[in-house]
Amino acid sequence: MKTNEQLQKEVQDAIKWEPLLHAAEIGVIAKDGVITLTGTVNSYAKKSEAEAAAKSVAGVKVVVEKIEVQFDSLKKVDDSTIATNVLTAMEWNWKIPNEKIKVKVEKGWITLDGEVNWNFQREAAKEAVKNINGVMGVTSNITLKPESHDLIEKREVERALARNWAINSEDIEVSVKGTKVTLTGTVGSWYEKEQAERIAWNTKGVWNVDNELVVDYDYSLMD
Repeated sequence: MKTNEQLQKEVQDAIKWEPLLHAAEIGVIAKDGVITLTGTVNSYAKKSEAEAAAKSVAGVKVVVEKIEVQFDSLKKVDDSTIATNVLTAMEWNWKIPNEKIKVKVEKGWITLDGEVNWNFQREAAKEAVKNINGVMGVTSNITLKPESHDLIEKREVERALARNWAINSEDIEVSVKGTKVTLTGTVGSWYEKEQAERIAWNTKGVWNVDNELVVDYDYSLMD
């Protein structure tokens, strides 16, 4: 069991542990498993890294991210340069079918559109552009259209979850309807929840994943 104070400190420690981040830039508020991150950073990559660090801590149920990205006026990058760097980054990443993805850049904000066959391709596209200098944020509107129309095997999803060392699959229920997988039950951390969803997305034939897993953790009433 953790108090709000203990959870706050563990999230702060997780942020300190990341080489990219300066803990002094980021404020952490903890309340019954809800973590609120505040502050100002000079890159979108730092903003994403702080959120990921908070989610990795056991006991975190929800992350409310209020971190702002602000650049020094001398270090601002124009949209055309960002767009060129985005296209280059995607061309060099073998996971990304860049011919299927359209990119829009407006005031440093990147919007990705298109249609790909696998979720890992969609995630790779978003991951590839977040570290580019000058990026304020990323919106991914990329949709999935798998090549395979085979029926999804419920057992295959369950076996994949059971194989993963980071997940306690005993408390996860898998249901399949057409090309949609629904995950219900409880997990001990936000990290487990995201890992379970990632595994479900990797299943052949999946078009949709509804992640209804609840992060269940006991909190001390004493602060």
